[in-house]
Amino acid sequence: MNRTTKIVGIYALTAVACVAILWTAFWVRDGLIEREKPFVVNAGAEAVSTLFPIGRDFEATNQAGQKVKLSDLKGKVFVIAEFFAVCPHCAVRNGQELRGLLEEFGADANFHLACISIDPETDNVDRLKDYAAALNADAKQWWFLTNGNNAAAHEYMEGTMKFFKIKQRIDPADIESNGRYAHDLGLALVNKNFEVVGKWPLADARKTDPALYETLKREMYEKIRAELAK
Repeated sequence: MNRTTKIVGIYALTAVACVAILWTAFWVRDGLIEREKPFVVNAGAEAVSTLFPIGRDFEATNQAGQKVKLSDLKGKVFVIAEFFAVCPHCAVRNGQELRGLLEEFGADANFHLACISIDPETDNVDRLKDYAAALNADAKQWWFLTNGNNAAAHEYMEGTMKFFKIKQRIDPADIESNGRYAHDLGLALVNKNFEVVGKWPLADARKTDPALYETLKREMYEKIRAELAK
């Protein structure tokens, strides 16, 4: 091999080495960039409001002894809640939050309240009638509903309405103070198309965070006004 050939070979090897180094550098850089990418894209994007169609109907009897279905309220804006007659937390919430909603929006014939018993095997029509009378709740605009079957009521509220799981208390002292069931005290709003468009834990916020309570209450009232106006 002459001197010229050796020089050409050295330059060729050098060029190949340079290319390899550059390729490696770019590969490492791209890998670092990829690892620095956020795991969640658009994490700061505006949250989408809760919205899902009510996929299944619920048949029950109200405090007036009338057989009704939730779908009878299609075309109205209504708030739906869980309750049972001896729940002290429900009594406070219903007397404050739901009574307040009716005072605010009750003049509109398209507004309605629906409370579904999660202890319907105990909450018969007579008991619901007494409960409603204590709140001056007219069945024309505020239903208290019993379907006579605890398991079916629980499944509907958890599965179809997506309320939190209902848990049966076992400690006698806890039952004495809080009632048989620990359950979701939130209020869900249903629009005229039979779709859930929001849910607010006003009862919990009232006890734990007054500022948050006022914010949530304002949001809920504004949403109700907007839905009634449609």
